[in-house]
Amino acid sequence: MRERLPFTYARGVSLSISSLPSPVGVWRSVRTVASAAFIVSAAPLLYVFASPVGYIVIALGLALSVTVSWRFTREMALIALPLLLIAQISVEANLEWSNIALFGSVLIAAVAVPYSLSRWVFRDHAIRFPGRPNQPWTRLEWAWLGVVLVLGWLILPVYFIGSGSYLNWPAVSEPSEVIRLFFGVGFVGIWDELFFICVVFALLRRHLPFWIANVLQAVVFVSFLWELGYRSWGPVLTIPFALIQAWIFEKSRSVYYVITVHLLFDVMVFLVLVYAHHPQWVPIFLYPAR
Repeated sequence: MRERLPFTYARGVSLSISSLPSPVGVWRSVRTVASAAFIVSAAPLLYVFASPVGYIVIALGLALSVTVSWRFTREMALIALPLLLIAQISVEANLEWSNIALFGSVLIAAVAVPYSLSRWVFRDHAIRFPGRPNQPWTRLEWAWLGVVLVLGWLILPVYFIGSGSYLNWPAVSEPSEVIRLFFGVGFVGIWDELFFICVVFALLRRHLPFWIANVLQAVVFVSFLWELGYRSWGPVLTIPFALIQAWIFEKSRSVYYVITVHLLFDVMVFLVLVYAHHPQWVPIFLYPAR
């Protein structure tokens, strides 16, 4: 059974004194939000600024979580652990085989470890990868997939080429490099949704209202993508993308749908990165390559 959260208020036009949240409940809510915010704020410190202060902030967040509940503490630990694990490597784009092996192993562990702890140690199944079996996607959902392709086609060349951020990815020229770039971009796109949505957002959502949980997961999402290479004015794109993806997941209840959205966007990312270095290979964009 899901724990009743402190963020519930009586419905109705008039509120009696008895219907107002108690000081104890309000203080517990404040500690819950503050603890989650501490842990999440470690992401920009570790990934954007490469600051060891991030480790202190995570420790403070976990210490504060103990004052809320044991369940909350262990679920915040399931977020903190992979954040610390990812911080031990560089996530900058690098297509060397040794880096691909290390990078892929750490990202897989960042999902597999908290999932395994939740399922087989804590036995609460807090981390799931839900779909909608026997429920086809709606017309609106299908239409959004087309909109994503068009938006990616229009916006991504302006961002990557206009800001010069395409230089944060290797200039591929050999067929092997092109293939590695294609699968690397797709792998990270799938992982993004499994980790940021099914782990970070889902765990935060068990204790926080939707928009607070959404904003906090977006902080982690954008910090990771910054180190990956989405710099300059990249957050102007990645922040709304992260918020929209969590909103879509909240409404659709299907991680497979949000992964599909992300992969379609990433197809355009891949094509733009190739186009930026070799415009004659994929001359399909309006924005001129340099």
